[in-house]
Amino acid sequence: MLAEALSALAGAGGTALVGAVATDSWQLAKRGFVQLFGRGDQGQAAAVEGRLERTRSLVEAAPQDERVRLEQQAAWTARLEDLLNDHPEAAEELQALMDQVTQATGTRSAGHVMQHAVAYDHAQQVVQGHGQQTNVFGSRGVQA
Repeated sequence: MLAEALSALAGAGGTALVGAVATDSWQLAKRGFVQLFGRGDQGQAAAVEGRLERTRSLVEAAPQDERVRLEQQAAWTARLEDLLNDHPEAAEELQALMDQVTQATGTRSAGHVMQHAVAYDHAQQVVQGHGQQTNVFGSRGVQA
């Protein structure tokens, strides 16, 4: 897979994981992510399980705070990117796990979306969405 595809998969994985926190599929998600990150190492699996429970505690303690959810999604996305860089073969496992969690929660995602907008002078733009966003601002002569 291309690096961009692995990065998009990691982002979707982080979103699916945090999205499962307050649902009936949490135990399924937790078990799957522990196995995915543990890679057969019991010590690593226990450490990941602890991180997952801390994530759950943080998200459940602030159910209306989108900032907390986004911070946790970003943290798990970064962990998943590291995992996929070290173990590219885990991409299929992550995709299968996400499919299971998505099916169990009944949620769907539009997948990876890229939007390119150009504005000049005093124009204003509004970009709305969820998940990971990267906004680049420049002057008229600069191409991003």
